[in-house]
Amino acid sequence: MSVVKINVLTVPADQRETLEKRFASRAGAVENSDGFEWFELLRPIEGTEDYLVYTRWRDEESFQAWMEGPMKSAHQGGGDRPKPAASGSSVWSFEVVQQAAPKGE
Repeated sequence: MSVVKINVLTVPADQRETLEKRFASRAGAVENSDGFEWFELLRPIEGTEDYLVYTRWRDEESFQAWMEGPMKSAHQGGGDRPKPAASGSSVWSFEVVQQAAPKGE
């Protein structure tokens, strides 16, 4: 069964637009990874400053391979890298035990 990784990013209000633009410009960064199934960037509506970065993977090994390869390369420091838009982050991990989709999909 698939695994879900949710990166919880605390983003101050003045950095929201920056974060969203950075995610928009990352086209293809995860979509071509072996075992990748789904991505969503969830903007908070009320009650929190936390954005949720939802990714779904075929298995834990696929996620770890992406973390050690493309993800690590994209986030290596140095040079003129811009300051992070998030002031903090944590990763939640889940196994998919049930799922549903609209009929006909």
